[in-house]
Amino acid sequence: MPDEELQLKRLLRELFKTQLFAALATQQSSRPYNNLIAFAVTEDLKDILFVTNRETRKYANLLASNSVSVLVDSRTNHDSDFRNAVAVTAVGTAEEVKGNHKENLLKLYLVKHHNLEKFANSPGAALFRVKVKAYYIVRNFQEVMEVKMDG
Repeated sequence: MPDEELQLKRLLRELFKTQLFAALATQQSSRPYNNLIAFAVTEDLKDILFVTNRETRKYANLLASNSVSVLVDSRTNHDSDFRNAVAVTAVGTAEEVKGNHKENLLKLYLVKHHNLEKFANSPGAALFRVKVKAYYIVRNFQEVMEVKMDG
Protein backbone atom coordinates (compact mmCIF):
# COMPACT_ATOMS: atom_id res chain seq x y z
CA MET A 1 0.00 0.00 0.00
CA PRO A 2 1.50 3.36 -0.98
CA ASP A 3 2.67 5.63 1.85
CA GLU A 4 0.12 8.34 0.98
CA GLU A 5 -2.77 5.87 1.22
CA LEU A 6 -1.51 4.67 4.62
CA GLN A 7 -1.40 8.27 5.84
CA LEU A 8 -4.90 8.95 4.55
CA LYS A 9 -6.27 5.82 6.24
CA ARG A 10 -4.58 6.91 9.48
CA LEU A 11 -6.26 10.31 9.12
CA LEU A 12 -9.63 8.62 8.53
CA ARG A 13 -9.27 6.41 11.61
CA GLU A 14 -8.35 9.39 13.79
CA LEU A 15 -11.27 11.49 12.52
CA PHE A 16 -13.73 8.63 12.98
CA LYS A 17 -12.43 7.96 16.48
CA THR A 18 -12.95 11.59 17.57
CA GLN A 19 -16.32 12.28 15.94
CA LEU A 20 -19.55 10.80 17.24
CA PHE A 21 -21.94 12.00 14.55
CA ALA A 22 -22.18 12.11 10.78
CA ALA A 23 -24.66 13.27 8.15
CA LEU A 24 -26.26 10.46 6.18
CA ALA A 25 -27.62 11.38 2.75
CA THR A 26 -30.38 9.19 1.36
CA GLN A 27 -32.92 9.69 -1.40
CA GLN A 28 -36.61 10.40 -0.97
CA SER A 29 -38.57 10.30 -4.23
CA SER A 30 -35.36 11.09 -6.17
CA ARG A 31 -34.56 14.05 -3.91
CA PRO A 32 -31.72 14.17 -1.40
CA TYR A 33 -32.58 13.79 2.27
CA ASN A 34 -30.12 14.17 5.18
CA ASN A 35 -30.13 12.76 8.69
CA LEU A 36 -27.80 13.04 11.61
CA ILE A 37 -26.56 9.62 12.73
CA ALA A 38 -24.40 8.28 15.53
CA PHE A 39 -21.86 6.14 13.70
CA ALA A 40 -18.97 3.73 14.11
CA VAL A 41 -16.53 2.32 11.57
CA THR A 42 -14.97 -1.11 11.23
CA GLU A 43 -11.20 -1.31 11.68
CA ASP A 44 -10.65 -1.97 7.97
CA LEU A 45 -12.72 1.17 7.14
CA LYS A 46 -14.91 -0.82 4.75
CA ASP A 47 -18.14 -0.45 6.76
CA ILE A 48 -19.82 2.49 8.48
CA LEU A 49 -22.37 1.39 11.08
CA PHE A 50 -25.45 3.14 12.41
CA VAL A 51 -28.75 2.26 14.05
CA THR A 52 -32.17 3.62 13.14
CA ASN A 53 -35.74 2.91 14.05
CA ARG A 54 -37.74 1.04 11.41
CA GLU A 55 -40.57 3.58 11.72
CA THR A 56 -38.51 6.47 10.33
CA ARG A 57 -38.31 8.21 6.98
CA LYS A 58 -34.62 7.32 6.95
CA TYR A 59 -35.44 3.61 7.11
CA ALA A 60 -38.03 3.90 4.33
CA ASN A 61 -35.55 5.82 2.18
CA LEU A 62 -32.89 3.16 2.72
CA LEU A 63 -35.28 0.42 1.64
CA ALA A 64 -36.29 2.39 -1.46
CA SER A 65 -32.69 3.13 -2.52
CA ASN A 66 -29.56 1.81 -0.85
CA SER A 67 -27.20 4.29 -2.53
CA VAL A 68 -25.99 6.68 0.19
CA SER A 69 -23.25 9.04 1.24
CA VAL A 70 -22.00 9.82 4.73
CA LEU A 71 -20.26 13.09 5.68
CA VAL A 72 -17.97 13.30 8.71
CA ASP A 73 -16.01 16.46 9.49
CA SER A 74 -13.86 18.05 12.15
CA ARG A 75 -15.15 21.62 12.01
CA THR A 76 -15.22 23.77 15.10
CA ASN A 77 -17.08 26.78 13.64
CA HIS A 78 -13.98 28.97 13.82
CA ASP A 79 -12.15 30.78 11.03
CA SER A 80 -9.30 28.30 11.48
CA ASP A 81 -11.55 25.62 9.94
CA PHE A 82 -10.61 26.94 6.49
CA ARG A 83 -7.06 25.74 7.19
CA ASN A 84 -7.50 22.94 9.70
CA ALA A 85 -10.85 21.21 9.25
CA VAL A 86 -11.09 17.92 7.43
CA ALA A 87 -14.27 16.73 5.74
CA VAL A 88 -14.75 13.18 4.54
CA THR A 89 -17.51 11.94 2.28
CA ALA A 90 -17.99 8.19 2.08
CA VAL A 91 -20.04 6.85 -0.82
CA GLY A 92 -21.46 3.37 -0.87
CA THR A 93 -24.47 1.14 -0.41
CA ALA A 94 -26.43 0.60 2.78
CA GLU A 95 -27.89 -2.66 3.99
CA GLU A 96 -29.59 -3.78 7.14
CA VAL A 97 -27.36 -6.17 9.06
CA LYS A 98 -29.02 -9.46 9.94
CA GLY A 99 -27.91 -12.95 10.85
CA ASN A 100 -24.46 -13.97 12.02
CA HIS A 101 -22.72 -10.63 11.50
CA LYS A 102 -25.19 -8.54 13.50
CA GLU A 103 -23.99 -9.44 17.00
CA ASN A 104 -20.32 -8.59 16.35
CA LEU A 105 -21.05 -5.41 14.41
CA LEU A 106 -23.53 -4.24 17.05
CA LYS A 107 -20.90 -4.83 19.75
CA LEU A 108 -18.45 -2.71 17.77
CA TYR A 109 -21.06 0.03 17.42
CA LEU A 110 -21.88 -0.05 21.13
CA VAL A 111 -18.22 0.27 22.14
CA LYS A 112 -18.40 3.79 20.73
CA HIS A 113 -22.05 4.50 21.60
CA HIS A 114 -22.60 2.60 24.86
CA ASN A 115 -25.26 5.13 25.87
CA LEU A 116 -27.42 3.92 22.94
CA GLU A 117 -27.50 0.27 24.05
CA LYS A 118 -31.16 0.28 25.08
CA PHE A 119 -32.20 1.92 21.79
CA ALA A 120 -29.95 -0.30 19.64
CA ASN A 121 -31.35 -3.47 21.23
CA SER A 122 -35.00 -2.40 21.06
CA PRO A 123 -37.34 -4.45 18.82
CA GLY A 124 -37.89 -1.57 16.38
CA ALA A 125 -34.20 -0.79 15.88
CA ALA A 126 -32.29 -1.78 12.76
CA LEU A 127 -28.50 -1.93 12.47
CA PHE A 128 -27.25 -0.75 9.08
CA ARG A 129 -23.87 -0.87 7.49
CA VAL A 130 -22.71 1.25 4.61
CA LYS A 131 -20.37 -0.75 2.42
CA VAL A 132 -17.96 2.03 1.46
CA LYS A 133 -16.83 2.17 -2.16
CA ALA A 134 -14.68 5.29 -1.74
CA TYR A 135 -13.78 8.09 0.65
CA TYR A 136 -13.29 11.65 -0.58
CA ILE A 137 -11.15 13.65 1.82
CA VAL A 138 -11.05 17.45 1.72
CA ARG A 139 -8.32 19.31 3.59
CA ASN A 140 -7.04 22.88 3.47
CA PHE A 141 -10.43 24.03 2.16
CA GLN A 142 -9.92 22.70 -1.38
CA GLU A 143 -7.39 19.87 -1.43
CA VAL A 144 -9.32 16.72 -2.41
CA MET A 145 -8.03 13.16 -2.20
CA GLU A 146 -9.71 9.82 -2.85
CA VAL A 147 -9.27 6.49 -1.11
CA LYS A 148 -10.94 3.60 -2.92
CA MET A 149 -12.00 0.61 -0.86
CA ASP A 150 -11.43 -2.70 -2.61
CA GLY A 151 -14.29 -5.24 -2.43
